[in-house]
Amino acid sequence: MVHVEARAAGRVSVFRLDRPRARNAIDGETAAALESWVRGLDADPEIWMGVLSASGPVFCAGADLKEISAGRLDSLSTAAGGFGGITRLARETPLVAAVDGPALAGGCELALACDLIVASEQASFGIPEVKRSLIAGGGGLIRLPSLLPQRIAMELALTGSPIDARRAYDLGLVNRLVGDGDAEAGAVRLAEEICRNAPLAVRASRRLVVEASTVDHERLWELSDAASRAIELTADFAEGPRAFMEKREPVWTGR
Repeated sequence: MVHVEARAAGRVSVFRLDRPRARNAIDGETAAALESWVRGLDADPEIWMGVLSASGPVFCAGADLKEISAGRLDSLSTAAGGFGGITRLARETPLVAAVDGPALAGGCELALACDLIVASEQASFGIPEVKRSLIAGGGGLIRLPSLLPQRIAMELALTGSPIDARRAYDLGLVNRLVGDGDAEAGAVRLAEEICRNAPLAVRASRRLVVEASTVDHERLWELSDAASRAIELTADFAEGPRAFMEKREPVWTGR
């Protein structure tokens, strides 16, 4: 077994990397399963959030070196999703990474591909590829400069040395810091908090935040206006004010 999928309480799906003896390294089967999971989230109206977690003391050590040694490097990526099946995958469902242990190389890039990160005190993050005459080609060199101060991103890229969870939290790379062994539970709690909001508005908001790093301001205003008009046509748009006036919690339908 390379992974475990579970339905948490409510509308949260959990994907747990489950190759602890291999430090949860990514092989071809895992990459394909990850892409399939994310596509399934987008297709399932009953699931509003995903949590990417892992079994064992390591979140993910990156690429499975046995696969690389056997000449199967290409199998660690999917055509649409890139490395691990998700680092380049277009999607709508927000993802939370639950990092309880080292997230290194491609493992760090999997965490960075998620929208939010919950980490335990024993977590660490690094892209050590330069130590092996490689580059972090799964998005690490693209995402880190937009998430961290430029000189910190440069330090990680050029030294290959990791930073611990506390420093990652202080720098804003990690959203929530929790106790050892509590990363998955903490990530589910964060996901459930988000699920209390209107799902279509959450997805539209996520989309605009993602676009903000690559699209000019004029285009962003256009996208924001279009998203607002689309939300105004939904049943949930009417439910929000109605629930407020009736002094009750809203009942979202995702429609």
